[in-house]
Order: sequence, then C-alpha cells, then structure tokens
Amino acid sequence: MKLHKPSLLALAFAAGLAGQAFADINVGVVVSATGPAASLGIPEKNTIALMPTSIGGEKVNYIVLDDASDTTTAVKDTRKLLTEDKVDVIVGSTITPNSLAMIDVVAEAETPMISMAASARIVDTSNPKVKWVFKTPQNDIQMSTAIVEHMTSAGIKTVAFIGFADAYGEGWFQEFSKIAEARKLQIVANERYNRNDTSVTGQVLKIIAAKPDAVLIAGSGTPAALPQKTLKEKGYKGAFYQTHGVANKDFLRVCGKDCEGTLLPAGPVLVAAQLPDSNPIKKVALDYVTKYEAAHGKGSASTFGAHAWDAGILLQHAVPVALKKAKPGTKEFKAALRDALEGLKNVTVSHGIVNMSPTDHLGFDQRARVMVKIENGDWKLIQ
Repeated sequence: MKLHKPSLLALAFAAGLAGQAFADINVGVVVSATGPAASLGIPEKNTIALMPTSIGGEKVNYIVLDDASDTTTAVKDTRKLLTEDKVDVIVGSTITPNSLAMIDVVAEAETPMISMAASARIVDTSNPKVKWVFKTPQNDIQMSTAIVEHMTSAGIKTVAFIGFADAYGEGWFQEFSKIAEARKLQIVANERYNRNDTSVTGQVLKIIAAKPDAVLIAGSGTPAALPQKTLKEKGYKGAFYQTHGVANKDFLRVCGKDCEGTLLPAGPVLVAAQLPDSNPIKKVALDYVTKYEAAHGKGSASTFGAHAWDAGILLQHAVPVALKKAKPGTKEFKAALRDALEGLKNVTVSHGIVNMSPTDHLGFDQRARVMVKIENGDWKLIQ
C-alpha cells in the first residue's frame, strides 16, 4: 500500500517518540575506591552493583569511576561523566574535599548530584550552586550534637580535638566547637594531621600535655586509627570519641584493642539488628545489610556502602516523578529530577527518614543517629 507524505511524517514522529520512551537513565558514580579513603569507597562501589537496573520502566546504567581519594581526579572524573558519558545524575564522591570540589562542575552542567560525604557545607543552600546538590550521610552538625550531649551527660568538662587537615576536619571543628561552647565544654587543644601521615607524635604530646578529660578524633576510615593508637601508646587514659567516619570493619581491624570503649555517633544501619522492632528504619536497614552480606560475607556491611544504597533509594523515588515531565538524556529531565529530589517526603532509607526542602538537601531528623560503643571488637548500641 502506498503511503501518503503526511503518514510518513507521522510514522517518523512516532518512531522518534518510541526511541525516546526507551532512553536509558545514565547514573555517573565517583567513589574513592583506592587511596586513603578506600575503606569507605570500596563498600560504596560494591553497593552500586546491587542497585536496580530498571527504575520507572526505564533501564538504568551505572558508570563507576575511581577518584583515588584525590580532589583533582574527582573533578576530572565528574567532567568526563558529564561530557563523554552524558549522565543524568552524579552520585559521589566518597569524601568531603572531593564532593566540595565537584559542586562547581555539576552546577555549571545543571546536573543533580547526590554526595556520599558528611560535611554540612556540601548542602549549604546559602550557596546558590548547591541548588543541584543533595547528600545521604548525616551532617557533622547532627553528629557533633550527639557527641557533646554524651560528653556532658558523662561529666566531661575538657576535651582535645584532633582532625584531618582538610575540609572534613575543619568542618567538624567548626560545628563541634560551636556546640561545645554553648554547653560549657572547654576545648583545650586543637590539632590537625593529613590522611596519609604515618606519625602524629608531636600532636599527641601536645594533647596529653593539655590533660583533657576526653579526645575527639575527627577522621574517617582507617587513617582515623593513628591518633588513637598513638595516644594509647603514650599513656593517655581519658575517654575517646570518634566520628561516624570510622563506622566500618576496616577501622576496627586496624585500630584493634586500642579502640575498645570508644564512643561514636552513627547511622542506625550500623547496628540494624540491635534496633528495637518499633524503630521505623530497622526494616530498610536490615534489608540493605542482608543484601550486602549475601554478596560479600557476614559482617561485611558498613555505613558507607549504605550511603550509596540510600542514594539509590532516593533515585527510585525521584526518577518516576521526573519521567512524567521529561525523558532521560535531556536538560529537562535533569531539572525535573532535581526538583523531584528536593520534593521527597517521608522516604525511609537505611540511615533515617528523608524530608527534603529547598533549604534542606539532606532531610534527616534526629532519628538518623544513634550512639554506639566499640565493645569486644564490635559495635554496641548504647542509645
């Protein structure tokens, strides 16, 4: 049968729509799978492999790059994902300095980003570029509050601080010092060290000389063990606190007996099995732990992999909303996905319950934190 010209045009238009309808969603992932933050980035990378390959009826491709815990590489990886792989959203990076450096790149490309790093600066909406940025780990503000509350209830009057000499350590000191001052907790020492340092003896001797009741170590991953092991070696007898940046088995392995009794705030997923059944987060947290340990062995799940898992849950809720407005691979879809992420309400993830808003691109309340003690080489829920 001979087709008239209008029919041919109609068929061509319909074919174009059909092609768009099956456009893949491309998710660019930047993780620190090597370098000083590898103990954080590896479980994140492993978790990406467990994520769904279809959302809202569309195929999802995950393109994973390793930034080697290096800020310059993180920026380079982000540019590649945006310009060469044409991704619709970025998930990453693992650590605060890299995530902060990536903000300019995603804002320029008007592409949403979900960070897996902790600093509140990453989602400080006073910066207009943060319009495009969200994150899954608890803010250092929330966790600092939990630590100060525990210290004051334990009768601690003086504390020494030692943290990374980068945005993670500085962000923690800024938030912790503000809350400590408000609660009349005196900071008697403030020291820094680099993630790849092999000695912190000089800093530790200054801390011991200040005679604090407790020490807060603001590091992440296995490098956070160094100050604590050195303090123990030099005979410090006070209380130890760490941040949620150490909540994995690699830290326990490296720190060993020197970390017995250490206190830290953490996401509920770290002690999912110990949560009461009434906790609304328990089911989702256990679901992640079960899936990860089925793939990687008993005891292998960590809070860091769960940060990646939670990014996936956010996308599973936001993508179907965005698909109603635009197709993947378009500028309009990126904008719609950003709006959908910002509009998420009452989404339960493995670390808490998310309620986003234009001024809150994390969306957690205090249900997203618990206090944990290291006891017999494992994590024990104490609050």
